Amino acid sequence: MLEDWRNGGFGLYVHWPFCQAKCPYCDFNSHVVSRIDQKDWVTAYKAELARVAELAPGRVLNAIFFGGGTPSLMHPDTVAAVIESAQDIWTFANDIEITLEANPGSVEAGRFAGYRDGGVNRISMGFQALNDDDLRRLGRIHTVAEGKAAFDIARNCFDRVSFDLIYARQGQSLDHWQAELREALSMAIDHLSLYQLTIEEGTAFGDRYARGKLRDLPTDDTAADMYLATQEICTDFGMPGYEISNHARPGAESRHNQIYWRYGDYIGIGPGAHGRITSNGTRYATEAIRAPGAWMQAVKDGSGELPTTALTREDEIAEYLMMGMRLYEGLDLRRYEMLAGAEMDADKIAHLQSIGMIALDGPYMRATNEGRAVLNAVLRELLTD
Repeated sequence: MLEDWRNGGFGLYVHWPFCQAKCPYCDFNSHVVSRIDQKDWVTAYKAELARVAELAPGRVLNAIFFGGGTPSLMHPDTVAAVIESAQDIWTFANDIEITLEANPGSVEAGRFAGYRDGGVNRISMGFQALNDDDLRRLGRIHTVAEGKAAFDIARNCFDRVSFDLIYARQGQSLDHWQAELREALSMAIDHLSLYQLTIEEGTAFGDRYARGKLRDLPTDDTAADMYLATQEICTDFGMPGYEISNHARPGAESRHNQIYWRYGDYIGIGPGAHGRITSNGTRYATEAIRAPGAWMQAVKDGSGELPTTALTREDEIAEYLMMGMRLYEGLDLRRYEMLAGAEMDADKIAHLQSIGMIALDGPYMRATNEGRAVLNAVLRELLTD
């Protein structure tokens, strides 16, 4: 029987944990430090790659993603060394996608050319907003003008460039978001990631919100209207949503993120990185130590990883549902049946279909636009016994 992960592919995620400044909405594993020894990080990444090579021998690698933090603070030689080390271990797919996240405040032409020469072929830029007042509120260190200049640099170096925006921001109306989105689409090459602002515990925004100090956020109804308007406007521009928060011209979808959503295997290295890896028929969840200094020392001692967890059948079913239903294409009910050992509850499918939350396209079950707007509720219905 085909190992299930092959339905989604195989990727490598590399976490770079450093930023120039911590954004108040960010709950990612990122840290601000005064000095980084890039050579030490190359040594650590290569050691971790050598260790994980034994977990997934002889595979074809479909994608590499440098995330963070701010990977555009990595020296191009550091990035190139990781790519070269991965290529020594696995066979690269002919169309391998190698993405690096970049913040406009840490971009310059020579560095981008270095990334390209080192093997990166796709850039994902963190714009977040297209007006300076909102950039300041979001704690961003770049201006709109600097962001557009960085985007031009990226566009001159790479055929594939994506950028991110956050909506449902403080004081933002539906009309303002629609105008900003149309401006973004006029700039975009082939891909946009559009995220609704979420207030996470443990962030500066989370603390401010708990004290009643984060005012003028859009209502839930307005945020839902923004989501639905986003789907319509992007589709009209030829960049339909292929996932809840991601839009692309056909063929330009992020291959690395599709590995997650199609529930493939992926290696995660670097502080706090997560992974999913199948070995001898069992899928394991992996997680690395979060603190950069502790991770670095643990790598020197033999492994930067916390103890792995073998996923149960119920775990795999839940993860496949939660990932697959984020995609416009949905999930394959035949694959679900193989994982679960049983068909999905027909009554639940019929109910969700009758109220317009899901649709069936042959063997695929997908959430409608309305269903994706309340996906957590749809998933609860499907996952509840």
